[in-house]
Amino acid sequence: MTNKPYFKWLKKLVISCIIIFPLFVFSADYYIKSSTSNLIYSAIKNIPAHKVGMVLGTSKYRKGGSINSYYQQRIDGTTKLYHAGKIQFVLVSGDNGNTQYNEPETFKNDLIKAGIPANKIFLDYAGFRTLDSVVRAKAIFGQSKLIIISQKFHIERALYLAKEHDIAAIGFATGNYSHASSFRLRLREVLARTKAVIDILIGVEPKFYGDKIMIQ
Repeated sequence: MTNKPYFKWLKKLVISCIIIFPLFVFSADYYIKSSTSNLIYSAIKNIPAHKVGMVLGTSKYRKGGSINSYYQQRIDGTTKLYHAGKIQFVLVSGDNGNTQYNEPETFKNDLIKAGIPANKIFLDYAGFRTLDSVVRAKAIFGQSKLIIISQKFHIERALYLAKEHDIAAIGFATGNYSHASSFRLRLREVLARTKAVIDILIGVEPKFYGDKIMIQ
């Protein structure tokens, strides 16, 4: 015999989830954007000086072999901040998941070519995702105040995570979505923001911690 009350309850639950989840996604996206808008700078002359600038990793090349514009923008932005005296040290946080892929070392090599001394660059090889990069900046590298360098859409999420972990961060935006793939990236970012809020709610930690490397 069919348990009608059970199926009615299940139907209500499914309908509620269909309604609530999009609202949660929209709310997460809106809150992250609105709560960080006053912390992001795009002009070198306006951004306050900090000891450390953390540039978030990305791949240097696109699938077709061309230079990733996001990568180049982050290199250029970091270099401008350093040469303008807005930062004294650079923390490069990226993915080094295997021997064939090393975002931090790639960034370091190009930052040195751009005129930043090697002894001013620190590498975080365990920045597998934005949460890891942000939390490890404080837990491993001892930074509770820093400039985060990336594209505006990425910085908004990073600043939200920083604030939730008691890090007084501001952002230097080196650009925003590329026109060629803006819809796909926008959708991906909205889902990433939803995941970021959930991570904070349930207390997700970085994949690795390790020995402290103080930037002084």
